[in-house]
Formats: sequence, structure tokens, C-alpha cells
Amino acid sequence: MSSIIIYLIRHGKTIANERKLYCGKTDLPLSDIGIREIEKLKSEINYPSCERYFTSGAKRANETFNILYENEKYIELKGFFEYDFGDFEMKSYEELKENKNYIKWIMDEEGNVSCPNGESKNTYKKRIKEEFKAFINTVRKENLKEVLVVSHGGTIGTILEEFYDNSKNFYSWQPRCGEGYKIIVEILEDNFKINKVIELKKKS
Repeated sequence: MSSIIIYLIRHGKTIANERKLYCGKTDLPLSDIGIREIEKLKSEINYPSCERYFTSGAKRANETFNILYENEKYIELKGFFEYDFGDFEMKSYEELKENKNYIKWIMDEEGNVSCPNGESKNTYKKRIKEEFKAFINTVRKENLKEVLVVSHGGTIGTILEEFYDNSKNFYSWQPRCGEGYKIIVEILEDNFKINKVIELKKKS
């Protein structure tokens, strides 16, 4: 039996975060506030040194990584990109609340309703689950023991809801921008299991 340590870090703020807009596939950079916050967090949190680093490939994830690990290289894993909100991208609740398709989507408890020209909740979960399983297999085959991924709130929340504790929904698992978790993954014969999730703490 062996284990892998994976750090899951959420990217810094964008103008969409600040304005409370749906932003998934839209490839926004960090905002000026987001940059300043990540620079500040860099001195407040002990971000770990790892054997290998990954991002979702989004500008906001790559820029966050480059601030935190300016001299390190990373590999992009596009499957970890945020939810595709389709026609709801870069719009707010106030803009959408009278939209029948939007109401149908937010009221959908089964997860089968797609955003127009975007993903359904179940499609998104399936994508993240498949990418995470493939990621674990890659890490395992390359005998890596400690890795880090900079991605998105939805991605991190989905991984922890689906593979660790579904008594909390993925919104509850989402860390604040620039923050994240250390997770301990136990490697089994033909599978894996997340045994422990530790929130990254600011220095005391």
C-alpha cells in the first residue's frame, strides 16, 4: 500500500469573481485585485515544493501558478477546466433570473439539464471524475509522491464531493481564491481512495 499527496489550489480572483458572474470556459486573466491577493497570500501560506506541478491551462490558473512558483514549470491538464456555462457565461443571476432556460437549469436536481450551448451538471461531473482518475493513474505510473494542481473552485469541489465526502456538496468544498487543500490519496490494487483532506492554513 502506498499513498500520494496532492495539493489542490484555486486560482486567484478575476473580474468575474468580483462581479459575481458565471465564468467557466471564458478564459479570463487575473484581475488587478486578484494579482495583489495572490502576491499577499504567497507570503502568508506555506505553498509546498512538489515533484511536479499542473494547471487547468486557464489563464487565471497559469497566472496564479506563475506568481506562486515563478521559477517552476507546469503541465496543463485541460480536462480540469471549469464548468462550461454556455450562454450563461459572463452573466449574473440578476441578468438571468427571468430566463426560462436558466430557471430550468438551476432548479434541476437530477443534473441532466444543460446550460444552452454548455454542459449539464452530470456531464461536468463525469468529465472531472474521468480526468481525476486519469491523473491518479499518471501520477502512480510515474511514481510521483507529491504533486500540485492549480485549477478552479468547481473542479476542486467536484473532486472532493465525488471522491471523498458527498455529504457536503461541491459548493461547500470550494476553497477561497488562492487557497486550497492537501489531500492524502491511498493507492489500492486497482483503485484509489482519498483518506484525508487538510485545509491549507495561513502562517500563524
